[in-house]
Amino acid sequence: MNTAQAQLLRWVLVETSHPGNVGSAARALKTMGFQDLQLINPKITGVAKMPEAIALASGAADILESSQESPNLESAVQDCALVLGLTSRDREFGPPALDWQAARPLIKTAIAGKQRVALLFGPERTGLDNHHLSLCTHRVWLDANPLYPSLNLAQAVMVCAFTLRETLGGVAELMAAEPIDYADPTAVAAMLEHWRAGLEAIDYLDPDNPKKLMPRLQALFARTRLHKEEIDLLRGIAKQMLLRK
Repeated sequence: MNTAQAQLLRWVLVETSHPGNVGSAARALKTMGFQDLQLINPKITGVAKMPEAIALASGAADILESSQESPNLESAVQDCALVLGLTSRDREFGPPALDWQAARPLIKTAIAGKQRVALLFGPERTGLDNHHLSLCTHRVWLDANPLYPSLNLAQAVMVCAFTLRETLGGVAELMAAEPIDYADPTAVAAMLEHWRAGLEAIDYLDPDNPKKLMPRLQALFARTRLHKEEIDLLRGIAKQMLLRK
């Protein structure tokens, strides 16, 4: 794995509570050769500068210093072709689910095609919620003891970083086909909002009693991994629905 490949991996910690977990995650990333750490709406503003974070980074202070803190998740995933939400909890709706073993070849193919990949890790107590997962292309779980699948946040980051370093070791030999121009999750989310307005305009969706129509559509589109040109097509349909209003 070279530096250019490592730079295509984005490690996103969402609403992290404990500075020590941020520092330990930074240490895990530096040890395995990764560096792009994003901190989304941490419970403590400026968490990367907290003494406990710096202490547990143990030599990886540069990863903390270069980390980006942002109030919203959309900014961290908007340029990513593949967004994997790490969680052991099953959901009724949401993106397609797969285990970490099956996710690794997808990451390797994306990196070989020079596409950016984001890995999302949720709050320590609750994990990723449905909104977080709505911005993911896949929900991923680590194969752990089914009776106790919970990993500490920094441990989960280390497991993923260690195995990805091994996975990407041979990526230079992978002859990637012409990369597919996938739409990023924020583009899909914007398209769905356009469709919501369009469906309301033709009286197919009752805003006062929406039931589960939009979550079902979201799950449907997540399974297809839409291309950018397909997003344009779908937004064109939504535009025509709105013209009938």
